[in-house]
Amino acid sequence: MDPRVSEHAETLVDWSARVESGDDVVVSVGPDAHELAVAVAEKLGERGANLLATYDSGEIHRAYLRAHDGDFAGGDHELALVEEADVYLRLGGGRNTSATADVPGETRQAYRAATKDAREARMDTRWVSTAHPTRSLAQQADMAYEEYRDFAYDAILRDWEALAEEMANMKEVLDEGSEVRLVGPETDLTMSIEGRTAVNSAASVAYDSHNLPSGEVFTAPYDTEGEVTFDVPMTIEGRPVRDASLRFEGGEVVEHDAAQGADVIEDVLETDAGARRLGELGIGMNRGIDRFTDNILFDEKMGDTVHLAVGRAYDACLPEGESGNDSAVHVDMITDVSEDSRMEVDGEVVQRNGRFRWEEGFDA
Repeated sequence: MDPRVSEHAETLVDWSARVESGDDVVVSVGPDAHELAVAVAEKLGERGANLLATYDSGEIHRAYLRAHDGDFAGGDHELALVEEADVYLRLGGGRNTSATADVPGETRQAYRAATKDAREARMDTRWVSTAHPTRSLAQQADMAYEEYRDFAYDAILRDWEALAEEMANMKEVLDEGSEVRLVGPETDLTMSIEGRTAVNSAASVAYDSHNLPSGEVFTAPYDTEGEVTFDVPMTIEGRPVRDASLRFEGGEVVEHDAAQGADVIEDVLETDAGARRLGELGIGMNRGIDRFTDNILFDEKMGDTVHLAVGRAYDACLPEGESGNDSAVHVDMITDVSEDSRMEVDGEVVQRNGRFRWEEGFDA
């Protein structure tokens, strides 16, 4: 076994999920994440946690959804499982990244709505999502398998405390700000962030961060106006999307288009009323990620990117007792800000062409 698999598991269990003796831990294992699952199980055993492993396969999910009549009910068993868990770990590693590509959009919408309570309960645990480097992910990234493993571990096995200190600069700017404006090719978007709290997403639940790798600062915007183009290729629910664009008026998406996958965006936006509003503004700051790989877990954290998510807002960004945007979906889309772009907070440029004002090479 590659020794980095064990390092990955240790980082996930100790730094990310902060697992303690006696914790009830659910581990969702992708088909090709077996090696990582074994390493995680060993770490959980060493720490005296209680393990329940489940199997998460895109092929199984596809078979179920395509055979179902679409009238989904129940789900209390999944809800009960998650409600009893202290920690939920998802180890991604499927064999086909497009396994569910032919599931009808209306079926997806119905299933998302029916399983919303279980997803919400999962977010009340110390949940963390990560990915084992697999051949399918390497193929999607157009990389050799060995090359992809090096790429993935460069992103995952970081000095997270040092990165957290750097990202604190961006968190402070957003916490003190009232309005963000994003300007770039075919993009001019403003959004309010007043009263919101930004999350320094340093790959640990101690930072209200739930992805490994991470390396972003995100908040929950509202009152969005303008237009934005997402020029980073992505796969959404197993289907390719290229050059998607959204136009907002009064905080809602009023027009959308894409060079490829416009129907995918339509399916997402039609899920519920909250799917037409933004739930997240995220700023990538992990410079251990140096290329796009068509995997949102990595791509949205890359330095020189900004991502926006339609749908659910995270409670960590909201004042206590306040409800943010509510939706059964949270779908991220990415724009490359490395050239001809700037981000302003209250009229002051804090990032230009991918460089932050505290970094060398920033051009005010």
